[in-house]
This record gives sequence, structure tokens and C-alpha cells, in this order.
Amino acid sequence: MTTVDGWTTAERALRTAAPHELLDTVRGVLAEQYGADRVELFLADYGLTVLQPVSTSPHAPEPVPAHGSPAGRAFGAQEPFVEPAGEGRVRAHLPVTVRGDRLGVLSVTLPEQGEAVLAEVAGIAQVLAHELVLTERDTDLYLRARRRDRLTLAAEMQWQLLPGRSRSCPEFDLGAQLEPAYDVFGDSYDWSVTADHLTLYVTDGMGEGTEASLLTGLAVTALRNARRAGLPLADQAALADQAVHAQHRGRRHLPALLLEVELATGHARVVDAGSPRMLRLRNGIVEHVRLDPQLPLGMFEETDYAAQEFRLEPGDRLLFVSDGVHAAVSPAGEAYGEAVLARAVLSTRLLPAAEVPHAVLRELTRHRGRRVPDDDALVLCLDWRGR
Repeated sequence: MTTVDGWTTAERALRTAAPHELLDTVRGVLAEQYGADRVELFLADYGLTVLQPVSTSPHAPEPVPAHGSPAGRAFGAQEPFVEPAGEGRVRAHLPVTVRGDRLGVLSVTLPEQGEAVLAEVAGIAQVLAHELVLTERDTDLYLRARRRDRLTLAAEMQWQLLPGRSRSCPEFDLGAQLEPAYDVFGDSYDWSVTADHLTLYVTDGMGEGTEASLLTGLAVTALRNARRAGLPLADQAALADQAVHAQHRGRRHLPALLLEVELATGHARVVDAGSPRMLRLRNGIVEHVRLDPQLPLGMFEETDYAAQEFRLEPGDRLLFVSDGVHAAVSPAGEAYGEAVLARAVLSTRLLPAAEVPHAVLRELTRHRGRRVPDDDALVLCLDWRGR
């Protein structure tokens, strides 16, 4: 049987497997077609600190670091990492990624073979990634496997609201992260891509716990409803403003920043409705993009919003942060502020967009001097290449 037949067999088997049997199916196909053993699936935990094993066995492997371990090297570089396993075999760690969203790593021990076979097995890991995304509607197995600790109810609500943690297209790359990952409650983000536009929302939570999550959920759902109805960006903000005000009558409101970019030209429109900040790294220089501040969503009834315009240039990096980042203070009372944040942007300039948010949040933790923050924090990175 040729390797092409092996790949086809794996794809068909995964597409017809029961949701909870994906890993067993991959193990069976890889053993039969490629002589593989020790096939393990590791998924990135919510905090992006470890890769958690997917297993119900009492002899399941231990979690491995998401940075520095062999599997972590494959996860970070998004390329297969191969290490000797002895007796003519190798241990291959393969990224499990779908459309730029980094889910985890498939680790496989198999006989030493050529690059073509390794590329084929790596392709099977990508098919597995697609199936993992689909099966989250039918089983909790993989969502449970991602948890290093228990999520609070508010965090559960927030993570279910998000589109993913990274995205890659020919024109751009995206990466985002929330902290504290297992106890986040109000900060959120959303994105959507069509043939012509990228649309981004960044929201700054108000309040604490499930009340904050409910408020964010209402606003983000209203924004999506307006976007899917084909409304312009300013009207999307206005509709979400009305939805939040109708529910809370101005007692609660939600700061937000809305961005829409034309993929063909880099022409961007933005509505600044509150406290999220936008920084731009262009030609080695970091600057805070000054926007005309407008009212947070839901503060007053029937607020009119206006979109500002600017243009992205190929090579631009935009960083969006919530007030849990730019307003954080050190033990000495020093605000994280624009100067410190600009240094963090420069120090992470060589990292891919998907790695930047976690790196900036690590810098924030060091500045804050303690792991438990006073407020949840959001970092979203957009790398623009253009067409």
C-alpha cells in the first residue's frame, strides 16, 4: 500500500469516527499504515503553560511544558520536531493546528523514514485538528482535557464566547490570550473574516464574576447580530449600545473597540467606545494610536457612533490591550503604562503573532510582582501583511 493510500485511509477513518474515538482511530491507522506506536495527543491548556494529555487511562502521560519541551518546540515553532527514539525509531512531535488556531501536538513514535512520510503524518495531524474543532459540539472530552485546573463559571462563559486563540490568513496573522485564564470574567475579543474584510472586537469587562460575563456575552452577541446583518461598523456599535442599554438602563456599560480592515487595501475603520488601547509597531517604532474617544456601549440611550479611518501598511503590527494591562501597577505603584508596554512590544517583535500575547502577559506578571491580578487582562496581536 502506498503512503498516499495511508493518508487517504486516515482521513476517511477520522471523518467517520465517533467524536470520543478520534485518538484511538488515529492510533489504529498510524500503527497499521506507518508502523507507529506511542501515539499521544496533547492539547494546550487555557493558560498556554502546559500541553495536557488526552486520555482516560490511569497510565496517561504527564502534562508537558508548552515551552522548552520537545512537544513544546513543535507547538511554538509550528513545525514538526523529531528526536531519536533508539533502535531505528524516532519520536515525531507534530502541530495540531487548524487555520492558524494552535490546538496542541500529536506525538508519534515510528520507524525512521523519509521526509515525505513525515510530511504525510504531519498532514494527518492537521486532519485531526479539523475533526477536533467539529467534535466540540458533541463531546466534552477534549474541552475537559485542556483544563489544568477547574474553570470558574464566569471563565467557562467567556471561553465559550471566543472564536479561538489564533488565526492565520494570507493577509494577516492573529493571536490573543486572556488572563487569569481560569478565572477571567469580563474581557473578551471576537473576530470574523470574509472574502473582503477582517472585523475585530475587543471588549473591556465591567464588574466581576458571572455578571461581567453576562454583560460581555450580551454585547458581543449583539455586535455579531449586527455584523451578520451586514450593517456598517458604526451601526454595529449602535445596535450593541441599544441592546446593553435596554437591559441595564445605563447602570452597566461596556467599553469596546471595533476594527474593520479591507483585505485588499489595508484601509481600516475603527470605533473607539471606551478603554481598550491600540498600539502600532511600524518600522521599529511603537506608538499609541490616538483615537477619538466615544461613549462605552450601553451608557446612554441611542448613542450615535462614528468610525475613524486609517491605513495599515504591510509589516505593521497592531497590539490591542484591555485596562487590566495598561492600568496595572507594580508593587512600587508604577503603572504599566505606555512606556513599559512599548518596551514589551519591542522585546516581542520577533515572535509570531500567536506567541506575542502570552509573552506580553508574562512581562505584565513580572511588572505586577504577583501572579494573581487585580483585574483580568486581554492582549490581542494583529500582524498585517496585506495582499
